[in-house]
Amino acid sequence: MSKIYFQGTFGAYSHLAALLVDSKAEIIPCKTFDDCFNNAALEPESRIIIPESNRITGNIGIEYLIFKYRLNIYMEHFQKIEHNLLGQPGAKLSDIKEVYSHAQGLSQCSKFIKDNNIVEHIRADTAGSAEMISETKDKKQAAIASSLSAKIYGLDIIKKNIENESGNLTRFLVMGKNIAQPEFKSKKYITSFLFKLKSKPAALYQSLGGFAINGVNLTKLQSYPEQNTFDTFFFLCDLDGHIEDPKVQKSLEELGLHCEDFHVLGVFEADKLREKKNNLFLMNRKYYCYN
Repeated sequence: MSKIYFQGTFGAYSHLAALLVDSKAEIIPCKTFDDCFNNAALEPESRIIIPESNRITGNIGIEYLIFKYRLNIYMEHFQKIEHNLLGQPGAKLSDIKEVYSHAQGLSQCSKFIKDNNIVEHIRADTAGSAEMISETKDKKQAAIASSLSAKIYGLDIIKKNIENESGNLTRFLVMGKNIAQPEFKSKKYITSFLFKLKSKPAALYQSLGGFAINGVNLTKLQSYPEQNTFDTFFFLCDLDGHIEDPKVQKSLEELGLHCEDFHVLGVFEADKLREKKNNLFLMNRKYYCYN
């Protein structure tokens, strides 16, 4: 049986995403994101599922681990996030005085919390909050977490879908040590890579010219300072297309002439949600670039 590691506790949205990606896998929780990446690096046959960004709150902040471990990306998975107010069996909304959750969960449900005069408490994760209040047995306490957490920890869903905005999505990446990529066919693909430019004036401007000339669309371009410096940067990039497509190859060859470091992170099929014209997830990510 294959393994999928995720960060958090059983019932977390990462756990839910892992079940949807491969329900037959052995799904194993890890305390930290670093533990997930380290386990995958040591166990080439295992995989990890990691939240990369959220439609509403933006970047999750795992890029430094992508740079450090350089695992292969096998697929992307867009997970619908539906926050629920969970409480003790029989508890009502009027009973709730305090709520516990991850900082992002609280932020994404801030209007509901304010409207109901509930005191919020930040915890390490959503599912861990559900587990904690299941042990306290206090009807005044609630958690913001998934419906899966309610099922696992024997809690009632007092109120469903309490997030500020409907249509909330988190983009997850499935990654591992072994290199694999799909055969180039007539499908929509994403090629993900990182690079570090040579130190010279207008380096970024010059390096991106090949994409425009060859008609290749960059869907993400993020910069991150190299460790312990403020003047050299790595860039994390996604583009529309398969690396075996001639126009993508030419673009990357042109980019390589300007790079001190270049590494392909993965080639994978684009999630079908990308094809929906009204997919606000892609439109709202401020670091996306469009031709």
